[in-house]
Amino acid sequence: MDQDYLNKLSEKLLLSVKIQEYAATIRLELESLDPNVLHTMLSNDHKKMAFWINIYNAYYQIIRKEEAISKSAVYSKKLFSIAGELLSLDDVEHGILRRYRYKYSLGYFANLLASKFVKNYAVEKLDYRIHFALNCGAESCPPIAIYNVKNVNEQLTRATKGFLEVESEFNDQKKIVYTTALFKWFYADFGGKNGIKKIYKKQLNKDISQYKIKYKKYSWKDDLNNFVPDI
Repeated sequence: MDQDYLNKLSEKLLLSVKIQEYAATIRLELESLDPNVLHTMLSNDHKKMAFWINIYNAYYQIIRKEEAISKSAVYSKKLFSIAGELLSLDDVEHGILRRYRYKYSLGYFANLLASKFVKNYAVEKLDYRIHFALNCGAESCPPIAIYNVKNVNEQLTRATKGFLEVESEFNDQKKIVYTTALFKWFYADFGGKNGIKKIYKKQLNKDISQYKIKYKKYSWKDDLNNFVPDI
């Protein structure tokens, strides 16, 4: 079996969502996976991130379009299955991709109640760039791209840079940057205030070391199907 088979399967699922094809066969295949195969094939963080970002973005769209469920509950309800494990979007985002961080702790505390499945398949190291790849169907969310394991590192960098270019407003005279509320919600994931400033220097080559950071209001207005071309 192709060692990138699972990653390609997640790409096919998200592509099916993008072109609005019903992906019953792909979803059944994901549900029926042998957990040992999942563990063996998702052998490093690049493979894990590419796979689980696609899974999250695909199933958010699927759930919102197919399930009669409120927006407030869409994240916490366990509504899809991977390798026989019933999962929620929170399990994927905060459990697997954020290495089981407690959702409401700004990233400072681990979730001690994380399941064995989440702990087994979580990334080894949290990569802050995943926050600029996950889409929760809102107007202020990063757009959706299909991630592949070969280019995931470069894709995440481009997604981060592109999102910050759009979402950042600089008042150079008053030394203020207005930026996405994602930085506030997941403060520790980004390394706090100093970490955020380093990210701007690295990603946009913008020195904001002397700037005050202010966070924009997040728009939760629905914006489904916000796909971008390959990045």
